Amino acid sequence: MSGELLQGLLTLLSVQHLLFLLLGTLLGLVVGILPGLGGIAGLSLLLPFVYGGDPTLVLPMMIGLLAVTNTSDTFPAVLLGIPGTSSAQATIMDGFPLAQRSEAARALGAAFSASLLGGLFGALLLTLAIQFARPLILAVGFGEQLMLVVLALTMVGMLTGASALKGLIMCGVGLLLGSMGAAPATAEYRLAFNTVYLSDGIPLVIVGLAMFAVPEMVEILRRRTTISSLPELGSGTLRGFAETLRHKWLVVRCSSLGVLVGALPGLGGSVTNWVAYGHAVQTAKDRSLFGKGDIRGVIGPESANNADNGGALMPTLMFGIPGSGSMAVFLGGLILIGVEPGIGMMERHLDLTFIIIWSLALANVIGTAICLFLAKPIARLTLVPFTMLAPFMIVIIYFAAFQATRAWEDLITLFVLGIVGMYMKRFGWSRPALLIGFVLSMRLDASVYQSIQVYGMTFLERGGVQFMLALIAVSVFLAARMKPHREPLSADGPFAPVNKMPQAIFLGVITAAVLYVIYDVWHIAFLGKVFPISVALITLALLAAAMVLMSSKRPNYVLFDSEREWRGEERPVRSDLHYQGWILGLLAAVAAFGFILGIFVYITAFLRVKAGVRWHWAMVGALGAIALLTIIGHLLVLYYPSGLLQYVVELPWPLD
Repeated sequence: MSGELLQGLLTLLSVQHLLFLLLGTLLGLVVGILPGLGGIAGLSLLLPFVYGGDPTLVLPMMIGLLAVTNTSDTFPAVLLGIPGTSSAQATIMDGFPLAQRSEAARALGAAFSASLLGGLFGALLLTLAIQFARPLILAVGFGEQLMLVVLALTMVGMLTGASALKGLIMCGVGLLLGSMGAAPATAEYRLAFNTVYLSDGIPLVIVGLAMFAVPEMVEILRRRTTISSLPELGSGTLRGFAETLRHKWLVVRCSSLGVLVGALPGLGGSVTNWVAYGHAVQTAKDRSLFGKGDIRGVIGPESANNADNGGALMPTLMFGIPGSGSMAVFLGGLILIGVEPGIGMMERHLDLTFIIIWSLALANVIGTAICLFLAKPIARLTLVPFTMLAPFMIVIIYFAAFQATRAWEDLITLFVLGIVGMYMKRFGWSRPALLIGFVLSMRLDASVYQSIQVYGMTFLERGGVQFMLALIAVSVFLAARMKPHREPLSADGPFAPVNKMPQAIFLGVITAAVLYVIYDVWHIAFLGKVFPISVALITLALLAAAMVLMSSKRPNYVLFDSEREWRGEERPVRSDLHYQGWILGLLAAVAAFGFILGIFVYITAFLRVKAGVRWHWAMVGALGAIALLTIIGHLLVLYYPSGLLQYVVELPWPLD
């Protein structure tokens, strides 16, 4: 074994290896910054170039890309409120409010240092796992995975803001939204509306962008001239780094959670992110600032999502079972270069195994150093008038959504769900609860079916299941004990009385949607409908409780959390409908002229009308966006939606 260790170390320190590792790391940083791509897309685009290559050179490229995607995705999450990848969704909860308070550099410093420590922790545990983790992973069955999903759902109670009732309702809605498509047990279609597009369900990237990117963007447009509320960047990256070290035990706990969840196939980084955020909130003595700009809400998720890579590599390398979607593509890359993962790899290619582990650690160091160096300059984006950034952000969001399945329905779905997300934010309904319900839906559906089929009800007698049940009980206890008390609204309090009618309409729409789920799935087989009907009935009971509260004469702060106006706060100049119209205008321009010409028309019009930029400078800005997207599309082999013009006139590249 010492010979393999020495050979692996010599290869790691060779100039060629370091250059290819740096190249892969740079590619990973770019992929992470671009919303909607992520590790799966990045590795998929890299695979054609690695076929038949030297494993000692190809491996560092793939590992470098894989290691830092969850590091650079923090830039759009913190600065713009857009999840660069699904692993950055929980980071938005406190990272973006910190940027709005002119503490973007502090948030980025904490995030990148936590990512570094989490990545190194994951690599360390992966090294130990080569010898000790095999029995543990083999002992985790369907029952334990089911309980882990339920544990993640119980943590949603910590993400529901002022109203646990509204959060649980949104969790149910997310579970139902995630059940669209083929049922795991029977392969029957549910809520597909006789369309090919919905037969596989709604892509996660679209739900994530709709719940966070669109509502936050519209809110800033309505209320602020810049993302930051103060005309300075505030504390720098070194303060954020120091705070990460001060919360070192939070980093250790969340990194451990990241490794654990990552090692269980099928859960992935989005689940890790939310579980770590829920743990950070649960274990905090004072959690009044969570969701408003608490640095612990950045440190916890960021340390977990990088440690997740180390965990996901455990079953991938040791058993050839991918621990996540990214690892499935990585597994394909290993096979393409002639490396067969599994126990045989541990015996015959131990040097490659150690090269992978050490490259993972080194790529985290390189990626973090680059991001920390760029943090403060890039944070200056938060001081730019938002009307100057908004059209480019809207274009990037819809560009990312189109890459989900490269169908026009991606854009339409994002627009519809984006409107839902806007009103959820306005009325105080928990968007994180809906998102984590959506992420866990198919996993929970499949786990229930698998557990019953394999074990029957005896799965509750398994020691691992009982241990997880105990953790669930502790989670529920902490959630109930630490829920803050909120005062009801009153005319002489800090808030004005609310108008119930808009929320009543929204509540009615949700109720009608849940009832339709029952109607749609009633005719299919029992194993196909038992999950959505059970969730729908529970959600209806919670909706009935919300209606009772709404019908009471006394306004209730918990139910009407955000239908309010702070004293002294300037009322928005424009309504939601105004900016919904502008977003719809982008779809109309793309439908008419195609993506490239459509965004030229859209950005030019937005900069001229909303930002007051002169016509010629508005067109220069639009041409710059076209040039950038054209280069990205060419290099990454991406596709853009066509419009009516392309069907009438044959246009040259890149307008075709």
